[in-house]
Amino acid sequence: MTDKLAIASDHAGYTLKQAIKRRFSDIEWVDLGTDSAESVDYPDFGQAMGESITKGEAPRGVLVCGSGIGISIAANRFPKVRAALCTSPEMAKLSRQHNDANVLALGERIVDEATALECVEAFLTTEFEGGRHQGRVDKLGKGV
Repeated sequence: MTDKLAIASDHAGYTLKQAIKRRFSDIEWVDLGTDSAESVDYPDFGQAMGESITKGEAPRGVLVCGSGIGISIAANRFPKVRAALCTSPEMAKLSRQHNDANVLALGERIVDEATALECVEAFLTTEFEGGRHQGRVDKLGKGV
């Protein structure tokens, strides 16, 4: 399992972000904010994740907003980010196995806490398969 991960949320994902940090307390979390449930703009935190991954501050990360959609779109604007919005542990597992996703995006208003925590577990414990998937992932970095 990864020892260090970045994590960020907007106000709508703050409660789930805190639950993830509690459940996976053995991980060194680079918390990129937000620090409360007070209204903020999700693009700011997707950008913070993109910058963190680009700078190599953490190899992978977790993002949370209300739906997971906006914050994942914001993070995916960065070429080194492969953020996958997942609603089930199977999706999280496949995002790692086939797509080498390095950021898991979750929607606090879409998935219940137990399912979200299972998604994080799958994301953290699944390795990229490489092989036939490597060439496809390489194409993602080329803007194809």
